Amino acid sequence: MDGPFVYETFVTGKNFVGRKSEVTALSNMLSAGENVCIYEPPKTGKHSVIQQALFTMRMSHLQFTSCEMSVMGSRTIPEFLIKFASTLLRACASTAYEYGNIVATHLANTHFVFDQQRFSDHGELVSLNWDLDDDDIRSMILLPFKMASQMDQPVIFILDDFQWAQRLDDGDRLLRIMDGVLKETVQAPKPKCSFVMCGSEVNAMNVIFKKTRFFYRTVERLSLNPFDGKEIIDNVVKGFLASGKVAERDQLMAVCNLLKNHFWYINHFASICDYLSKGFISTPVLMDTLAKMISLHEARFKSIMADLTNFQISLLKAIVEGHLRFSATDVINRYGLNSSANVKRLKDALMKKEIIVFDDNDEPQITDPLFEYWVTKYYFGLTPRGEGDLDF
Repeated sequence: MDGPFVYETFVTGKNFVGRKSEVTALSNMLSAGENVCIYEPPKTGKHSVIQQALFTMRMSHLQFTSCEMSVMGSRTIPEFLIKFASTLLRACASTAYEYGNIVATHLANTHFVFDQQRFSDHGELVSLNWDLDDDDIRSMILLPFKMASQMDQPVIFILDDFQWAQRLDDGDRLLRIMDGVLKETVQAPKPKCSFVMCGSEVNAMNVIFKKTRFFYRTVERLSLNPFDGKEIIDNVVKGFLASGKVAERDQLMAVCNLLKNHFWYINHFASICDYLSKGFISTPVLMDTLAKMISLHEARFKSIMADLTNFQISLLKAIVEGHLRFSATDVINRYGLNSSANVKRLKDALMKKEIIVFDDNDEPQITDPLFEYWVTKYYFGLTPRGEGDLDF
């Protein structure tokens, strides 16, 4: 969709707003050959930061090869590794001869082969001729390091939806071997491969990197700071002006507060406002826009609630109403939570469903601000915080 408010893809260059320190940090880490993990809730700017960092590195005339794949969709380790190899080979080569030569050179003595017939029939760059063993997995994870050496330039491999790695059949086996490879190569001479492990399920990624402690001291986490409301408003005002529209900054601040400075939602909100209005962005336009956004997402929100037990819904209501001490007797009795042991199970369940995360102060946060608004107003029939500022 053409327009001043981009929300359907990542942004770089003139469209990139804020997060300058994160871009600088990521650029420096990748330039130094470090491995990085980035995990934040969905649509919070992870890919924009990554792509802006790569853009910055290219503008600094750094030479490197980058590739990106999603772990989602792979159900087994062989499926993951074949997708992994195909992504890398397409970034580093372009002909059947080159593909075959890479496999023969760097995956010799493994069960991976380049099958000319399967390539011709199905476009398959790497095939398996036997069951995988641990040496096969290790050799494949080492392949981007070997390609970096062969091309004499770094390889940056972005693994998106990385939380799915643990959901593969025997996923811990893959993570254990990958962990070992990164420990082996941490002191390897440059050029080498840097992995960027990116995920939108914060709690699942915490299991991999904090609870299970895979990649301890070999992968550095880059946390993304919240957007500044003033920066968001300046960007939205600029976008409206480009379309010949005017909006009151106080009203835009109320929108930012309602959506907790979630830039993707706010860009989507502003794009709808831009479409609905002809000049001044009035309160009725804002109201209509919010109603349209709710309509777009309501089926997803209802599906989330349909998947919860009554106990889980009760704990979610306690969170919505601002409680922090869920094991307190008055909270347990008020919301029918049964016991402190049950509260622990309910917290774990809501975290596993990625509905809530706990911050550094051990306070719960609902990961999706629009869902928080919807569940507060339309499911529980309560007044959402910040709604009154928009005169709804």
